[in-house]
Amino acid sequence: MVKVVVTGIGLVSALGKNLEDSWQNLLLGKTGIKLYQPFPELGIIPLGLIAETPSSLSTLTEIIVNAALHDAQVVSPLPDCAVVIGSSRSYQAAWEMMARQIDQQEAGLNLDNWLNTLPHMNAMAVARQIGATGAVLAPMAACATGISAIAQAAMLIKTGQYQRVIAGAVEAPITPLTITGFRQMGALATTGAYPFDLQREGLVIGEGGAVLILESAELANQRQAKIYGEILGFGLTVDAYHRNSPEPTGKSAIIAIQQCLKRSHISPTDIDYIHPHGTATQLNDRIESKIIQSLFSPKLAISSTKGSTGHTLGASGALGVAFSLMALQHKILPPCVGLQQPEFNLNFITSAQESKIQQVLCFSFGFGGQNAVIALGN
Repeated sequence: MVKVVVTGIGLVSALGKNLEDSWQNLLLGKTGIKLYQPFPELGIIPLGLIAETPSSLSTLTEIIVNAALHDAQVVSPLPDCAVVIGSSRSYQAAWEMMARQIDQQEAGLNLDNWLNTLPHMNAMAVARQIGATGAVLAPMAACATGISAIAQAAMLIKTGQYQRVIAGAVEAPITPLTITGFRQMGALATTGAYPFDLQREGLVIGEGGAVLILESAELANQRQAKIYGEILGFGLTVDAYHRNSPEPTGKSAIIAIQQCLKRSHISPTDIDYIHPHGTATQLNDRIESKIIQSLFSPKLAISSTKGSTGHTLGASGALGVAFSLMALQHKILPPCVGLQQPEFNLNFITSAQESKIQQVLCFSFGFGGQNAVIALGN
């Protein structure tokens, strides 16, 4: 079977404008979450903004892709490279702006470029940016988008269709509709993100993204590339239960974990660390904790990074994979920032600590019951 390895990472988050800064700030237990009022009518709320105002999806994606290429030491054009770049919100900010202009009948409204704001066009823009003429996929799977994209990319390599794929997810979701929607659901925090904490309030929306350069081990070794780690396997399922609540027993998520372990040829006892979904919402953290307790040792190291970056929605799984690869490479477990008083009996890492980890799992459990799990190894 073809081995799939990661040779480059591009990442931007509220925690830092590149991978190294984000990682170092995470290890220091810092958070990029602050109180902002980007839209006067919605009041002051905690957000994970990269700058003082919401980012542009196109600009953010271009920066992250360039960083990934530079890190992997590959130069465009890359005609034989496939592109799998997802986003759960995509160009929603542009659509909201156009809708507002139409509603207010503003003069000078220009809809000539509306086709460029369709959901798949960000992935198409990446293909143009790097000169890729291979397959282009633009998955949308709610908060499971990032891991789904990386899983689909790994399959393109494992099946021999491509030797190299650029994959991940980018999100610029801080818009009036997104904030209002999550607020209406009662899912938004009022002061910050505190994953798995007794006093957790809900999620904090963040922006950012992570993009990986995936290659066959053969190609990576041939060009003597730096290797962060290997994609061992993945599991993708759906609850088919409710539009936004997870299935109470977590049975479909458990199947995704079991699928991932089986395809990776490892057992629960082989896992050294889990990067959970860990949104800091009441339901997610409770059910996710039960799932982990049912399958793994209570001594297994656990930490969510959403207390640092905010919840980057569709990009969150890609950020989780990137941070987990850094943990594998540097043999350091990142802390669960924001966690003060755990509600659940699990081994939460609250400050960075050295650990000879070799195999890790990343979870993403999205609204609508979309479950994505991926295993990474040295």
